[in-house]
Order: sequence, then C-alpha cells, then structure tokens
Amino acid sequence: MAISPYKSTVTLPEIDSGERPSILEFLCRRFPRIPRVVWEERMESGKVLDGGGWPVDFSTPYEPGAHLTYFREVKEEPVIPFKEKILYQDSHLLVACKPHFLPVIPAGSYVNECLLHRLKKRTSNPELVPINRIDRETAGLVLFSVNPETRGAYQSLFMAGRVEKTYLAVTRRLPGCTGGHWVVENRIQKGEPWFRNRIVPGRANSLTRMEILEVREDKALFKLMPGTGKKHQLRIHLSHLGFPILNDRFYPGLQPECPDDFSKPLQLLAGELVFTDPVSREHRRFVSPRSLDW
Repeated sequence: MAISPYKSTVTLPEIDSGERPSILEFLCRRFPRIPRVVWEERMESGKVLDGGGWPVDFSTPYEPGAHLTYFREVKEEPVIPFKEKILYQDSHLLVACKPHFLPVIPAGSYVNECLLHRLKKRTSNPELVPINRIDRETAGLVLFSVNPETRGAYQSLFMAGRVEKTYLAVTRRLPGCTGGHWVVENRIQKGEPWFRNRIVPGRANSLTRMEILEVREDKALFKLMPGTGKKHQLRIHLSHLGFPILNDRFYPGLQPECPDDFSKPLQLLAGELVFTDPVSREHRRFVSPRSLDW
C-alpha cells in the first residue's frame, strides 16, 4: 500500500438548502471514485481528522467551514518509469518539465508517483506548491512556488492571464489540408463521464489560437496558444475542428479503460511559458527540452 506523507485537506462547504449530509455522505459525493467502504474503513480506524486533529466518526456533525484532514492511500500504485527535469530554480520559483503519464499532484491511483511528491523529496522543500497544472497525459512545463511569502504574486500571473502559453500537438490531418490558422471560441462544461468535458451552446468561456506548422502524410504539427485554461481545452478544440491529437483516449470518443501504454503517449506538449517575473521584474522565458513523435 502507498500512503502519502503529506496531509490532504478538504473544507465542508455551505449547504444552500435542505438537510445537511453526514460527513460520510459528503466525502462519498466529493470523491466519487473512492468507494464508500474505503471512507468507512478510514473513519473507523481514525484516519479522518477534524481541524483540531481529533478523529471524525459517523456521529460527528456536519459543520460548514470545518476542515477535515486525511492521508491519501492506495493499495497498488502504478510506477511511472519516466523522470522529470528541473530547468530552473531560485528562492521563489522552480520550473520543471514533466514527462507524459506523470500527474502533477496526487490523484486517483497516484499518491507518491506524482511530480509534486518527487520534487518535494528531491529538493527537501515541503513548501513547494504548483502554480499551474497540466493533464497527467500531457508532458511539459509546470511552475512551482518555492516561497509561501511570494506565492500569491506568481499565482496572480495565471489568474490575470499574464502568462503567454504555447503548446505543440501532433494530430491526424484532414485530407487535403496543408495549413491554416484558427481562433476557436466556445463554451466548455462538464460532460459524461465526470472526467470529460464537452462543448455546449452558450456564451464562450474558452479561447484557443492555433496554427498548423507542418504537415507530413496523414499527420499535422500544431502550435497552440490558449487564452483560457479550461480542463482538456486544447484536446477538445482540436477534436472539434477535426484534428484529434494522436493517442488521445478521451476525445473525440472515449476509449475503453486499460493500463497505460507507455509506447503511445498523448502527443501534446506544454512547450513554452513567457512572463514578467513579479518579484524580480525580469523577463522570463522557459522552453521545454522535450519533443513529440514528429
């Protein structure tokens, strides 16, 4: 069994109307992929704690705003046989390049096999916090805050859209297409199953600028410049145009669940980040040394 050495915290939200759920019911709804019996076992063994560090049991009342802590654990954790690269580090910022298949933070079956845990262990810095996120299947650049005192300044860069992000993707090519530029704007919201998103009618909440850099036989190499950061945005926008990313198991159609095939990584790379450092005021440009199958 793999157990995270770091606490996970969840806050009990306000309930708009109706009867408050039990804490067990809340945890089951909040984390639908974790079986109910797992939460029952954790609570019975005193592994779910309140803000004061006392065990929570089945009779503990639901109090909006209260904090619960626990340590994530999985019975069998897959091993990701690829290494991350640290590209830059100072007293405020760390820039890493993540391999395909490795999650940024603990999720699902992954506890210690994630970029955050690896970097905390490698740098001996428990204060590391990711500033941006990319999908587990995507490779490329991830920024981390090293110092809690300046963390908000870096987080605000992404919140205010002051970071220029460039991705590369290898897709299937539409017959006869030799190039092109697109600006895709539409509305993305949660789909089915819960881990997929979809395009729906309504006011646009996502924007991507994209262009074909090169074509070869039945493939196209795209440069992608997202103006927003919706979950799976680039994968959805390319698929919507008829250019699904090679080895994408979610879009346009969901493929049957199966173990990772490390020989077929998703051909999507977070390739470049450009911004003005909010602390030093220096111009920053970071480029991934990784490449796609092109």
